[in-house]
Amino acid sequence: MEQLLMLVMILVVFYFFMIRPQMKKQKELKNFRANLAKGDKVVTIGGIHGIILEIADSTILLSSEGTKLRFEKSAISQSAAEQLATAK
Repeated sequence: MEQLLMLVMILVVFYFFMIRPQMKKQKELKNFRANLAKGDKVVTIGGIHGIILEIADSTILLSSEGTKLRFEKSAISQSAAEQLATAK
C-alpha cells in the first residue's frame, strides 16, 4: 500500500511541475500566434527579427533589413518586445 501511495505522489508532483506548466506555455503560444497582426515585430525560432507584412492561412511574410522572408506560423516564437524583456 505504501508503494502505491508513493507512486501516486510521484505522478502528482510530476504533473504539477512538468506537464501542467508545459501545457500552459503551449496554450499561450497558440493564442499569441492566432492574434498576430500586420505590423507586429516578432522573432522566429531561428532568431530572425522582423516585421509582419502579410499573414496567410499558415504562413507569414516578414520583412527583415530589406529582405522579405516567408515563414510558417509555427516558426514564430515570440514578439520582439517579449524577447527584449527576457534579455534584460
